Amino acid sequence: MYYSYNGYNLKSNAMKISSRKKLKSFLLVLIALCFIANTAFSQEDQRWQINTDGSISWQINNSIPHDDHIEMSGKRISCVLRYGVSADGSFHATRSLVWPMLRTIPNNTHASLTRQFAQDAFDLVTVNYKPIAAEKTVSLTLNGTLFVKSKTDKLELTRQFFTSTSLAVYNEIYTIKNSSEKNCIVEIPKSNAVYTTDPAKGTEGSYTIHADLINNGNFNLKPNESVSFSVVYSGVKANETVTAVNAEEEKSKRLELISEIWSKLILETPDQVLNTEFAFAKIRAAESIFETKGGPMHGPGGESYYAAIWANDQAEYIGPFFPYLGYDYGNKASLNAYLQFAKFMNKDYKPIPSSIVAEGTDIWAGAGDRGDGAMIAYGAARYALSRGNADEAKQLWTLIEWCLEYCRRKINSDGVVASDSDELEGRLPAGKANLNTSSLYYDALNSAVYLGKVLGKNETQLKAYKAEAEKLRTAIEKYFGAKVEGFETYKYYKENDVLRAWICTPLTMGIYDRKDGTIDALFSSRLWTKDGLASVAGDKIFWDRSTLYALRGVLAAGETDKALDFLHYYSNRRLLGDHVPYPVEAYPEGDQRHLSAESGLYCRIFTEGLFGIRPTGLHSFDFTPRLPKSWSTMKLKHIHAFERDFDITVERAGKNLKLKITDGKKLAINKVIKDGNTINIKL
Repeated sequence: MYYSYNGYNLKSNAMKISSRKKLKSFLLVLIALCFIANTAFSQEDQRWQINTDGSISWQINNSIPHDDHIEMSGKRISCVLRYGVSADGSFHATRSLVWPMLRTIPNNTHASLTRQFAQDAFDLVTVNYKPIAAEKTVSLTLNGTLFVKSKTDKLELTRQFFTSTSLAVYNEIYTIKNSSEKNCIVEIPKSNAVYTTDPAKGTEGSYTIHADLINNGNFNLKPNESVSFSVVYSGVKANETVTAVNAEEEKSKRLELISEIWSKLILETPDQVLNTEFAFAKIRAAESIFETKGGPMHGPGGESYYAAIWANDQAEYIGPFFPYLGYDYGNKASLNAYLQFAKFMNKDYKPIPSSIVAEGTDIWAGAGDRGDGAMIAYGAARYALSRGNADEAKQLWTLIEWCLEYCRRKINSDGVVASDSDELEGRLPAGKANLNTSSLYYDALNSAVYLGKVLGKNETQLKAYKAEAEKLRTAIEKYFGAKVEGFETYKYYKENDVLRAWICTPLTMGIYDRKDGTIDALFSSRLWTKDGLASVAGDKIFWDRSTLYALRGVLAAGETDKALDFLHYYSNRRLLGDHVPYPVEAYPEGDQRHLSAESGLYCRIFTEGLFGIRPTGLHSFDFTPRLPKSWSTMKLKHIHAFERDFDITVERAGKNLKLKITDGKKLAINKVIKDGNTINIKL
């Protein structure tokens, strides 16, 4: 009998058996190589590297030209900085500056005063009476600022870019060091540019933008001596004076804020990529809060979404995260968002608007009911439980109660929640009832039971919520459960016959009925791409939010090691690849903007997925740690949820896990559990 494989004839039983073994080994290697190619990160693609101080740097080599963009924000300004290194090694940057409280006409979602500036201050300077020439970029470093090193044959140059934390100001600091053996003359000109806007296009008339160069003059630098100057961009209303700004002081305040954020909710694992991306995600999640006339408002950003809140980004995504971080201004922004939505409760149960815009003075409801009631109930209940503050919980109970009743009234004849669209607002089909909305409502009902108990709410009402959740879970399985493209998973809406990224949502809500088929589908070649999940199988569109939900859900479902491979790949790409250092919104829409709430979703992969924290009371939570087999330990330190400051350490103890929870200096929990078990923690 003859067998043919790749042109080779295999004879005899012995040869057949041997060849089958070789073929099997070959196929296993091939599969492994394909997996590595798809999920690992090749050295050539890893543009940036992690530094010992937690920053990341790009050492310029032959991988140029290359351009990227990053957003950084303060309470009164945001900057989308587009920067790059050209083929000749020169650095360039364009600043897109946004002043959210300088409102333009029409005063809608996108009505923040925005201007782009491409000037480089070194172009104004002369050294030995000539322009600086033949500059070569050496390195770029990100640490909450962008720090750029470059050089010429006689000079060492640095630039540093950052927003002010509390002023409507953006700053750049430039330094020139004489690296030659002779003195050099540096001339820095006086420059005070003023841009005046059209008064007919501002809600408060004309605005002025000032670009001031500070520390001009003539400097005779000896060898190894340096001189620094700064350029400060500020925006003010017509009746306001420009505040005198010291860029070095503003830099110190910015770095102090980064230090504060990095000193709380610290992730420690054997994977430095995860630890570092987690640290960076905390920056973007926390910095994008604006001091509006309607109170602190967390805003997505992206040159479009400021001084406004959304039921998904703020209520659902970021709100439940801030209690863990312990960032007081973030908690204030979250509470404010929920209370802003609460203003729109009504006795007729008409929809709460999807977005409250223009510093709280107007609304946007252009996509109809997106399932916003479920988003708000889910987020507000989880926030209240995790925050651990009884007064805030009491404030939010009425909103949660109203939203749950709204959702109940939207239940269709099949037992699931109907809505006009979903959080993608009609960009992709969502039918008349989608999986997301019903899943969010399910979790909100369960959270309301936990919250209602600690607030002493009517037991009959809470039993009704519990019964409603059980009934809804059955309906979700019956209505959405389906075989799609060969996978036993979910159809996203009734008529859906193509895999969708949001089939992951039930996993994050504790519904594991179809976890095997769903996880297989998520990580199949139909959905998983080089940038995470495709929104629709076979399409180039991706939205990071669904990838972030999926990674959290797969960890929560107990597929720890499978999730870890994809989590590491995704984190490596976002932190050290060609577009860094944060999770992004989408592509092609928005060109992968660094919208802020996605970074909160990234952090929740760890708090709720890897560490399996599910709040069950104001000072209690179910705890299901998911320690990967390749790790001996993992820690989450200075968790500020439940009005505590506590640390969690998970260690491997044979086939079991050893848990240590310290509440301040007190050892609150010290016990061994079976891997995969859940215990309830009371602090």
